Amino acid sequence: MEKTYEMTDEAVLAELGDRLSRLRLQRNLTQAQLAREAGVSKRTLIRLESGESIQVTNLIRVVRALGLLGNLDAFVPPPLSSPIAQLRSRKKERRRASPGVTKSGPPPQWIWGDDLSKTRGEP
Repeated sequence: MEKTYEMTDEAVLAELGDRLSRLRLQRNLTQAQLAREAGVSKRTLIRLESGESIQVTNLIRVVRALGLLGNLDAFVPPPLSSPIAQLRSRKKERRRASPGVTKSGPPPQWIWGDDLSKTRGEP
């Protein structure tokens, strides 16, 4: 489907049905076998392969049975978040290290006057 934007809805359905039919045949599955694996009626599969409209849930079941559900990202890629949202969700990164800080045990208890004795050079 090179120029899908120029195709009508009916043409896209026909192309999709044709591709699914060819994949089924490459895997040597009958319509009845694939329908049974997908959990849909054989008539639904016939309608899908002939390009007729079906329910999306039935399409998902057939695609899953063919092992193609992993291609959903190519079909409808997940939306990208905006650059602003990416910045907001990012954790703040550290810019400096704190020398001499250890996380082993509680900090020493501070006593009144300790800070003055160290600045005066007293023991």
